[in-house]
Amino acid sequence: MVPESSAAAARAAVLARIRQGLARPAALPPRPDFAAPVHPPLPADLAVAFAESFVRVGGVFYYCTSVAHFIGQLGAYLREQQIGRLFAWEPALQNMLYQGQVPFVADETEFLPHADASLTTCEALVARTGSLLVAPATPSGRRLSVYPDQHLVLARPGQVVAEIGDALRLLQARYGAALPSMASLTTGPSRTADIEKTLVLGAHGPRQLVLFLLDDDDAEGAWEAESEDVN
Repeated sequence: MVPESSAAAARAAVLARIRQGLARPAALPPRPDFAAPVHPPLPADLAVAFAESFVRVGGVFYYCTSVAHFIGQLGAYLREQQIGRLFAWEPALQNMLYQGQVPFVADETEFLPHADASLTTCEALVARTGSLLVAPATPSGRRLSVYPDQHLVLARPGQVVAEIGDALRLLQARYGAALPSMASLTTGPSRTADIEKTLVLGAHGPRQLVLFLLDDDDAEGAWEAESEDVN
């Protein structure tokens, strides 16, 4: 048992330290600079920053120097993944595939039971997060970016913006008052770990997200090409 005198001395020492602390209050933390950016600055080359972020979140990235290069890489990827049906509903993409002799499905034939992969465009690419901004304003609609097992996207460096806010402003500038009925940010393949913390890919959308970034010089002509009969 601790003697009463020792306990009293200990209490007195504690109270003395408390009084000393109150007499010399701690310095206040520095005032935060609310005008300072939250995130570190991005590299000058936003396309490189996007590619790094996109791969970091699980995307598969290809850089294409020309339409012919894109067709070659797309064909190799389809063979490697043993993709039987590639659905493409946008006329400009259909024209490129037709000219490159890449088989595709131009309508909804067997879409539900055999949606192996889709090829679409997108509205913008976000360098900060590696996200794709997708809207159903194109003939691809909503389903081609959500339902197939693999979502393949053709984009160009000129679509890369720094932040999500920049992507939304780009969308507003393009459509004005006639905004699409929805817009979604796709960051990597669909994934969830809700059940027993086990990661599952493809739970709510495509299991694989693949981006082909086509050089702007070649992309401009491809985007403006008129669609042809692709029977």
